[in-house]
Amino acid sequence: MVHISDGVLDPWLWESGWVIIAVILAYTLSKMKTDDVPKLSVITAAVFVASLIHMQVGPTSVHFILNGFAGVMLGILAFPCIFVALVLQCFLFGHGGVTTIGINTVNMGVPALIAYLIFKTGTKLDIRPETKSKVTLFGAIAGGVGVVLALLLLATELITTGEAFYETTVLVVTAHLPIIAIEAIFTGVLAGFIATVKPEMFGEK
Repeated sequence: MVHISDGVLDPWLWESGWVIIAVILAYTLSKMKTDDVPKLSVITAAVFVASLIHMQVGPTSVHFILNGFAGVMLGILAFPCIFVALVLQCFLFGHGGVTTIGINTVNMGVPALIAYLIFKTGTKLDIRPETKSKVTLFGAIAGGVGVVLALLLLATELITTGEAFYETTVLVVTAHLPIIAIEAIFTGVLAGFIATVKPEMFGEK
């Protein structure tokens, strides 16, 4: 349900989403270099595949998000990564609506940027085998925060839309609580591993 469908939100909400992502995409893409393309492609593929693994829970579904992981690995380029993944999921598998691609990207992409800032501030991007513990810790925090903030944005939008979505909002948030823990552990462990074997992957973004 992190992928909001067409017709759920008030027009002003999903229209605002397109305005916001236009600005952020223009900035982040202006910072992208040719050397960033391979890593961006791999992480985008991971985010794309992760959301396809889902389990139905009542009127909604639970799936991995990996936006915090994308933020840790890609920095500001996590935003275009998530945008591309959501566009592909929408048109290839019908996950989320066409009109809501903008707001869905905001819901997942902005938390990814915040997750990156947490990781960057905590580690100061001093990524070496000797700093593995710190990298693991802040990777885990970033991974969990990415999901938490995505759920908070989604919940706020649904509640703003109307009382009819109150129960759905509670169900969505509750169902995704295990995902917060899983993604925090996954991101932390993987960040620590990469810090040991290939720390240059975390270069300044």
